[in-house]
Amino acid sequence: MKLRDLVRRPVYRLYARRVEGRIDHDETPKHIGVILDGNRRWAKAAGGTTVQGHQAGADKISEMLGWCSETDVEVVTLWMLSTDNLDRPEVELRPLLNIIENTVRGLASDGRWRVHHVGNLDILPAGTQSVLKEAMEATRDVDGILVNVAVGYGGRQEIADAVRSLLLEHASKGTSFEELAEILDIEHIAEHLYTRGQPDPDLVIRTSGEQRLSGFMLWQSAHSEYYFCEVFWPAFRKVDFLRALRDYAARHRRYGS
Repeated sequence: MKLRDLVRRPVYRLYARRVEGRIDHDETPKHIGVILDGNRRWAKAAGGTTVQGHQAGADKISEMLGWCSETDVEVVTLWMLSTDNLDRPEVELRPLLNIIENTVRGLASDGRWRVHHVGNLDILPAGTQSVLKEAMEATRDVDGILVNVAVGYGGRQEIADAVRSLLLEHASKGTSFEELAEILDIEHIAEHLYTRGQPDPDLVIRTSGEQRLSGFMLWQSAHSEYYFCEVFWPAFRKVDFLRALRDYAARHRRYGS
């Protein structure tokens, strides 16, 4: 270890404690959404491979959930694979799916998290589908943070799937299109989202410096607060997490009023 790293560590820990001491824990977000961005760029900057970048990003997840467990956070949604990512070349996609599958297995075996998949299962490979289903079943009764793993997820896809599910449900009841149009409201669609029954995200964090949602939880994030962090996801530190919480607590949420 370099001398400068030995010097930085105690300084960093001291700074993290100072930031944590300034957080209003009564204003902790209940649901945090995280766009895990920057794995490939982190790897390139470090002279590593894309696979190493994805693995480093996966390794960061349990650490981040540990920080959440020290707060009053109840739900965490992790965007691990978008519908657009599925168009990547097989030589990159297959290793990424392997990492995601191993990560989901690890979350399920940890014993602290209740795993829930959000996304379109049907567009994922059969092996990935099985891992996600098994993780949900194995953690169904766990009394811990609900961890939504967004795999094969796209915000527009979710809304389309919700509308399709709504139409099929009412068709099975014999409801006509005219009758459905007469009664349709926001809650009807919300009841068919991947996150139905869950609170909407209070805070959405995106790493890597990009300041866009890229389709993440388009419906649910209507009133969310956003925090854009410059660091790449594998380099995301506890102090970065605490800064996001501090920033959130300092805001005055008006919900359009």
